[in-house]
Amino acid sequence: MKLLAIIPARGGSKGISRKNIKPLAGKPLIGWTIDQAMQANSIDRLIVSTEDEEIASVARQMGVDVPFMRPAALAEDDTPGIFPVLHALEHLPDYDWVLLLQPTSPLRTAEDIEGIVKLCLSSPESTSAVSICHVDKHPYWMYSKDASGTLYPLIPDRPEITRRQELPDAYALNGALYLARTDWLIRNRSFLGKETLGYLMPQERSIDLDTPLDWQLAEYFINNKRN
Repeated sequence: MKLLAIIPARGGSKGISRKNIKPLAGKPLIGWTIDQAMQANSIDRLIVSTEDEEIASVARQMGVDVPFMRPAALAEDDTPGIFPVLHALEHLPDYDWVLLLQPTSPLRTAEDIEGIVKLCLSSPESTSAVSICHVDKHPYWMYSKDASGTLYPLIPDRPEITRRQELPDAYALNGALYLARTDWLIRNRSFLGKETLGYLMPQERSIDLDTPLDWQLAEYFINNKRN
């Protein structure tokens, strides 16, 4: 297994300005992902994909290769997340597997990286795996509303369950880890398929930084761990 790990980090950000290099608990956000990825023995090569010279400079200072600059057209707000991965594979095609590590998941650990790789290798027929966590709010208890404001269940014909303990397990993608066979990914153009495996992570390592509140929560967990 020859594994390429990609950290995508564009300069723009709507929710938190310049978040990929904004200090989080004393370290640039991207640095938390870099540090853990560099400790993961299963990764053969780690790169950062960015269109931003300052981000590239920070990554290189932390010892990570930036072998090419991403075209600005692949760093827009509406650019699908798979595009930078496919672009990187055009430049670096000689890898059996590819792992996407978004810097907005700073609490993911090297052990999580090794865990998802082990999960895929344990099943010879596996093509991909993504990290998941238990949901905070169960979809059985979610509603939509019509134009008049009347509520109706998001999941129609669901069983009537009033106790949390009776709810079936439900999971959500946490955005921390995306792993796939390179040839399969190029054909599928997505890390998700019918055969995709789920690697379960605890909620305290599943924070995905989108808002200032997410940022505060991540800093809380980091500082609490230090203390």
